[in-house]
Amino acid sequence: MNRKILSLFLIGVMAFAVVASGCISGGGSTTTSSSAPSTSSSASSTTTKTGGKVVWASTQLVPPAERAFILNTVLPGFKKQTGIDVQFVPISYFDLSTRLAAEEKSGKVTIDLIGDLHGAMDYYQSQGWLMDLSNMPQLKGRTFISTFEKYAMIRGTKAYIPWMSATYVMVINKEAFKYLPSGLTEQDVMQGTSKWTYDALLAWAKNIYEKTGKKELGFPVKGLFHRFLHGYLYPSYTGYEVKKFDSPEAIQMWKYLKNLWQYVNPSSTTWDEMADPLLRGDVLIAWDHTARIKDAITKEPDKFVVVPVPRGPKGRGFILVVAGLAIPKGAPNKDAAWKLIDYLTTPKVQAETLAQTGFFPVVKEASEQLPSGPLKVLAKGVAAQESTSDALVVMIPNLGKYGGQFGELYKEAFRRIVLQGQDPATVTKDIGAQLDKLFQEAGVPLP
Repeated sequence: MNRKILSLFLIGVMAFAVVASGCISGGGSTTTSSSAPSTSSSASSTTTKTGGKVVWASTQLVPPAERAFILNTVLPGFKKQTGIDVQFVPISYFDLSTRLAAEEKSGKVTIDLIGDLHGAMDYYQSQGWLMDLSNMPQLKGRTFISTFEKYAMIRGTKAYIPWMSATYVMVINKEAFKYLPSGLTEQDVMQGTSKWTYDALLAWAKNIYEKTGKKELGFPVKGLFHRFLHGYLYPSYTGYEVKKFDSPEAIQMWKYLKNLWQYVNPSSTTWDEMADPLLRGDVLIAWDHTARIKDAITKEPDKFVVVPVPRGPKGRGFILVVAGLAIPKGAPNKDAAWKLIDYLTTPKVQAETLAQTGFFPVVKEASEQLPSGPLKVLAKGVAAQESTSDALVVMIPNLGKYGGQFGELYKEAFRRIVLQGQDPATVTKDIGAQLDKLFQEAGVPLP
């Protein structure tokens, strides 16, 4: 299944790379100014000014810069075009699932539109909280990438409309290539060949330290580091995210990470994203979400390259992130919410979203709207990662309100094994039992 997902996803990502190379209660509040997308890309429903209000609850685009883009650019453009006010409500996964459960149970729904990841949408649909969007008006002037359309159909229901996609990658300061270990070339790293392994990353980080006296590898431990653990290292070493959590292969992986950590910048435990450490020169090699390294690429496009992550014994594990837009059953303003979905998925707004946030478009026509320049670095790196022959594509598990606990368990394992020096076999047995219980309570099979 992973290879099929990969081949479909590549259609869109490679289009971005080619062009770039020439890459969240009722009521509402008014926000201010933006340019609207061209009417030729917009469905007729969004070009009629009808007024109204939409309450949009979203777990995505919550960080300050991303939220500013929504409040100061996207929503003013939408209101100018439609006359509709939008109240954007940034919210956590747990709070959104709790609120939806309470509103659907009471029959007093106040949320009109949901922005969330595929796993959460799967959970909401399994609870019967989402409208089937199959019979809503056509969204004209755009072609959704087939992979994302496929995921949006959940148990025979069109649960959501694809909105954004993303992944996590490695960013290399070109200066680091001076310190490549023997047997590893710049081309190996750039193309993600079989020689670009986690062992090679260790040798590289060690080489940098021995020649410069600096620990120049960095991770956002206060940020999305748990995604690296469950979506990158675990599948690369065990073939699974959770199923072999306390296996011999997993113990080997934890021993590797403990060894690697000798050469990781100690400030990593204080970082929540890697753009600033890269720009300051605190690290030469970093891993993070595409949206959280975008500023470094934008500000210094000639200084950095985005490359595939290394591979492990089982392959090159990485996460494919899919965010969508859904309408709750009983939403008071579903027609206005649909107009907002229409607007957010127009090619121009999709391209603006990539430029401002680092989240990739889900419609093919957005490639025609992408500007050349720094985005080519990001787009080409993503394309290179997706096209590796040993790719192991994984999705963030669908755990609903348990999603936060899932991530915290991986972080706890990391703290205990790597930072505190506890025995990996003991810790993985303990945390593995807690993960098993979590998935049983959520009614989700182990990925």
